[in-house]
Amino acid sequence: MSPEILHHLEFSRYARWLRRMTGVDYALAVTDTSGVACYAAGDGPMPALLAQLAQEGFAWPCSGDGMQRHDSAAATLLYLPITGKRGALGYLAIGLPRAGTEAPFAWDALAETLEDIGAAIADECAVQGELDTMAGELSERYEELHLVYAIDRKVQDMTADTDVFASLLQSWAEHMDADVAAFIKPGDNMCVSATNLSAPIHNLDLVLVEMRGDLYRFAHSSRQPIVMNASDDPRRAYIFTDMPFKILCCPVFHEKSVVAILVLLNHVAKPDFSNSDRKLGEVLANHLSSLSRMQSMLTETSKFNQQMAAALIEAVEAKDPYTRGHSERVHHISMEIGRAMHLPPRELDNLFWGSLLHDVGKIGIPDAVLCKPGRLTSDEFTFIMVHPERSYEILRHIDRLQGAVPGARHHQEKYDGTGYPHGLAGHDIPHNARIIAVADTYDSITSSRAYRAGRSHEVALAEIVRCAGTQLDPAVIAVFQQVCAAEPEWIARFGIQRGMPKPVAVA
Repeated sequence: MSPEILHHLEFSRYARWLRRMTGVDYALAVTDTSGVACYAAGDGPMPALLAQLAQEGFAWPCSGDGMQRHDSAAATLLYLPITGKRGALGYLAIGLPRAGTEAPFAWDALAETLEDIGAAIADECAVQGELDTMAGELSERYEELHLVYAIDRKVQDMTADTDVFASLLQSWAEHMDADVAAFIKPGDNMCVSATNLSAPIHNLDLVLVEMRGDLYRFAHSSRQPIVMNASDDPRRAYIFTDMPFKILCCPVFHEKSVVAILVLLNHVAKPDFSNSDRKLGEVLANHLSSLSRMQSMLTETSKFNQQMAAALIEAVEAKDPYTRGHSERVHHISMEIGRAMHLPPRELDNLFWGSLLHDVGKIGIPDAVLCKPGRLTSDEFTFIMVHPERSYEILRHIDRLQGAVPGARHHQEKYDGTGYPHGLAGHDIPHNARIIAVADTYDSITSSRAYRAGRSHEVALAEIVRCAGTQLDPAVIAVFQQVCAAEPEWIARFGIQRGMPKPVAVA
């Protein structure tokens, strides 16, 4: 409990209490431990008496805990210490005209009254101290809850391609008014940082290197938060040598091992990092530890899914060397169209898998049909028409791909309703299937087959525009034209020819 609390209490009611108990209008005063007045009743002699005593260097000596007496030339001061659990808080005093050497008998009752008032003031100080402590703790809890809420909101709002660590660090740097926030995970060669600079840091790369080096090693060994505010902190001899920044570093644990550190850095002109800042850092470090583990699991799952998809595609394309790379190209072009359409994250994810696996059903088509160099018979083409339903039958058992199945199942439907497998028309065809259909048609025209060479980008685009409203969705074609007008790099990367065919001279 701080003696400063005395300066914030209301003492007039204690003066009224003294008046009621004694029947005398005494000049009451309350001072802190140094004798500075916190309260002096009315315009009586007390302010002048206290000023005189301060000038004389009066030290408020006490013999025991009861009422004390001090006689000056003009007045008598009666006082007693106000004592809290941790010692003196200040003094309760009364000024009287200069008294004789003997104390009047009435002073015994006055002493008891002053002791009661002193105890009441001490109790109020204790209550106020507890309230201040609770308010401080509530403020800290609020900061923690606010930070946790911000983390939760960021995680919920993040998309599949969001760098959640960078986003959270940027929020934390702003929330804590820190110049730099960094997440360092050397085991994954990971160093993510965000800045909220109050002044330039010209050697930021070097600062981050120092974080990855000695600071991480020290935190890894100490397993404790590190707070370095003072410029003469002895740890600066081996951590952040010649770098005059204030540092807050919190270790990030996984299964009792330090796997990363969370760091805040400030210029020296900013306030010191406090215990409250350290606690907030530990809160965020715990959350980032969970997010790091979750991200690792998601990365492993995503990697496994893509490897399984690649294996399925490899099995299909191994049957027909002329279609090798078809799924990858259709997938890439479909995603370009989807992004240009600003599809929401969930739809983009469904398009990702639907376009990648749209032809997986061809794994069940006989090689004699799939690899036939010439024109297909009616029965052979019927086998080809089965592949979208086979794709559906293969993929429908995978819960993760439920949203992707319609795109793969219906990519051979035609906008005018003459396609297969179900003869859907217009907007009854799933949106992703209409996107995949444009990409599939483009790659079919520009890729070489056993029975013909691939044609140019311009020829394919002209043919796709011609099919608008019959085979393909005009709205999707319009977006695809915008994508192609930007001369995307994949035209060259996929080895697609350029230019319209030269007209044949008539003899």
